[in-house]
Amino acid sequence: MAPKNKTENYHDEQSKQNILKLRAVMDTLPDFCKLFFRGIEEYTSPRTRLAYAYDIRLFFEFLHEKNSVCAKMEIKDYPLTILDQLTRMDIEEYLEYMSLYQKDGRDITNDERGKSRKLAALRSFYNYYFENELIEKNPAALVPLPKKHDKEIIRLEPNEVAILLDQVEDGEKLTKKELEYHKKTKVRDVALITLLLGTGIRVSECVGLDIQDVNFDVNGIKIRRKGGYEAVIYFGEEVETALLDYLEERKHIIPMEGHENALFLSLQNRRMAVRSVENLVKKYASRVTTLKKITPHKLRSTYGTSLYQETGDIYLVADVLGHKDVNTTRKHYAAQADERRRQAAGKVRLREK
Repeated sequence: MAPKNKTENYHDEQSKQNILKLRAVMDTLPDFCKLFFRGIEEYTSPRTRLAYAYDIRLFFEFLHEKNSVCAKMEIKDYPLTILDQLTRMDIEEYLEYMSLYQKDGRDITNDERGKSRKLAALRSFYNYYFENELIEKNPAALVPLPKKHDKEIIRLEPNEVAILLDQVEDGEKLTKKELEYHKKTKVRDVALITLLLGTGIRVSECVGLDIQDVNFDVNGIKIRRKGGYEAVIYFGEEVETALLDYLEERKHIIPMEGHENALFLSLQNRRMAVRSVENLVKKYASRVTTLKKITPHKLRSTYGTSLYQETGDIYLVADVLGHKDVNTTRKHYAAQADERRRQAAGKVRLREK
């Protein structure tokens, strides 16, 4: 066995972990499922296949619990022919069940988007066997996707961005216990949140950054996008200053073995995890606004909206944010339209003063 690379690429390590998780889930599924996952391996990431596996397992667990025929055998023993025995009604009942069900003593809910993802997974699953003439019917294709309602784009206003960054710097509203940690992490936190706000990168892209991915000659960072391709995103002076301050501090930190290249380190001197960044943003943002639930993704929305307001170029915004479909980016019009409506408020005078 080849020795493990001590400083293995973050994204490659994540892929490895997802492959191992996928194998564990596969062990709980009927054997014929292996055909599907081998069939889609060439054009999907391990993360996507793992998401499919979780959703397909949920479907079979529902059948095992609620379908009288399926309840008579273990999920592992289901034959491929069981797919032909299911109807459109079975799938519609499954989606209805997904609205609210219990697992491990917890209530789990899915909105239209969650149910759409689950139906999309089933459609791909059924379609694979149908196109390969392994089953005769494709009931999943007959079920319409749940209608999605447009969600309001939640973002920080310019004054809220400034207040958030001030809060990260001075920690004024933090508790005594939080202030103890803040003394140790302030420079890192300022750099991290300034980078998110100043580039619009995803949290997974942020925590995956290595020191060598930052190039101050061009003020750019090399990131790994969804789908595995690399892109260079450029940053301005505020991000440059924050990163330089942090890297000066970073020189004096001795990372744990295997985390030597990681740009952002936790207090345990390990590469920061996505959940850690989510908690960090939540901690600071909760002191800034009580009306908005601010997550790292909302910082991304803030950047996307601001960039569109400054440039008016939706295609540039789509490219910088890494959206494959520009229609995904058009959501940022919502905030722009809202801004225009606000400007209209004082334009019409009803009475002369």
